[in-house]
Formats: sequence, structure tokens, C-alpha cells
Amino acid sequence: MTTIFKKIIDREIPAQIVHEDDQCLAFHDIAPKSPVHILVIPKKEISGVGAIEEEDEALVGHCLYVIRRLAEEQGIAEDGYRVVINQGKNAEQSVAHLHFHLMGGRAFTWPPG
Repeated sequence: MTTIFKKIIDREIPAQIVHEDDQCLAFHDIAPKSPVHILVIPKKEISGVGAIEEEDEALVGHCLYVIRRLAEEQGIAEDGYRVVINQGKNAEQSVAHLHFHLMGGRAFTWPPG
């Protein structure tokens, strides 16, 4: 089954893209939960955290590096931001494609959820 994220990667569905390289894609969430809410996805189809293999280590690290750079570009690095990865139905993972939520621009509470 083709996910919505794969369709965005393949340009079958439009998205407000803020970063793209050979390994990952980043775009604004269509239902943002904070003033800055960007999704960072690897171009490789990995269903979630539970499906990351040893060979994906550099790819996941690259995604985190891109997140740091995007936080700086979006002006949220200094005040702080949250990076969220949902895994499975109890965590409300809605798309079976590994994705990182970069969220910021407001104060968050703890614990989440």
C-alpha cells in the first residue's frame, strides 16, 4: 500500500516543502499543532521506529541533523522545540512511514499526551 508520504515524495500530492535532499524531505504539516509544525520523512520507506534496521542508522541521523538545521531556519532553535516520533496505534501513528514532527513557536507542557 502506498502511503500519503510516498505520494508526496513522488509528487503525486502537493506539499509545502521546506527541505529536500537525496535522503529526506521536509514539509509543513497540513494540520499543525504549533506555530511551526514540520514533518521530516526519509525517502526510504520505513514503516516506523520499530522497522529501523542497522543499515538505516546514518539515514536516521541525517534526518535529525536536518531537523536541527530547520529549527534554526524557522527561528525556534533558541527558545526550544520538540521532536516527536509516534510508533504504533497507541501512540497514534497515523501514517505507516517513519516521520519526525518538528514542533515549536510556543511553550509545551510535560508530560505530553
